[in-house]
Amino acid sequence: MGRIFVVDLEGRTFTCKSCKTHLALADELFSRAFHCRRGKAYLFSNVVNITAGPHEERMMISGMHTVADIFCCCCGQLVGWKYEVAHEKSQKFKEGKFALESRGKIMDGADSEFYIDTRLSISDAEDA
Repeated sequence: MGRIFVVDLEGRTFTCKSCKTHLALADELFSRAFHCRRGKAYLFSNVVNITAGPHEERMMISGMHTVADIFCCCCGQLVGWKYEVAHEKSQKFKEGKFALESRGKIMDGADSEFYIDTRLSISDAEDA
């Protein structure tokens, strides 16, 4: 195992709640209308300071996807998943994007939890 090099981001950042490591810039936020088993999630075009687990097939409300769980590179906290392959034609826009879980996993750079919108929205929730 080698030395961990952490990328420090400039601007409004989303960080790991456990260790405050930078994960993404607000400018990379693609959508706030996602859900996971544990609540709200946000879709990002790019994230940093993560490691990815193995690819696996998951059935989600929007259909079958090949995803990889992503973890904070500093503390190992599960922070979300990466969409590798979307099997439904209408979901191809998700490929290569990252979903970060907001409840208990990530925070904004000002050390406050994200606002959780409780309005009903169409999103990508896992069935499990």
